[in-house]
Amino acid sequence: MPLDPSFVGRTYPPTAPYQVGREKIREFATAIGATDAAHHDPAAARALGHTDVVAPPTFPVVVTMESSHRQIVDDPALGVDYSRVVHGDQRFRYTRPVVAGDELVCVSTIEEITSRGGHDFLTIRSDVSTVTEEPVVSVWSKLVVRGEGS
Repeated sequence: MPLDPSFVGRTYPPTAPYQVGREKIREFATAIGATDAAHHDPAAARALGHTDVVAPPTFPVVVTMESSHRQIVDDPALGVDYSRVVHGDQRFRYTRPVVAGDELVCVSTIEEITSRGGHDFLTIRSDVSTVTEEPVVSVWSKLVVRGEGS
């Protein structure tokens, strides 16, 4: 069943705050092979002007996938069959880096729903800010919902 294009423009409520932990940043950096000392060592990060270790640029995926995207994917009215979802694209626009100690909130909006070749393409923008409403990063994710028989 195709996704309903009337959902374009729908914004979901802010998520509960996500506490960015130093160890989460280190674990993520290790998992993706990011060896820069600023991702692992608070002193190295402070030498660069940060308050604590700095998350690698793709770290916000942890925050957006576990919080705001769940709101959209789990919205029964939209009807995404997650068993048919493939990740299509990801991009980031930063206002400032994510650092350990941040408390981040996501507000997600469905920016686009298109259909091509029997597949639906869902573009989600998640605006990530601190609990004090300081903008941090906007994250765009494109999910491909494969059509029947694919």
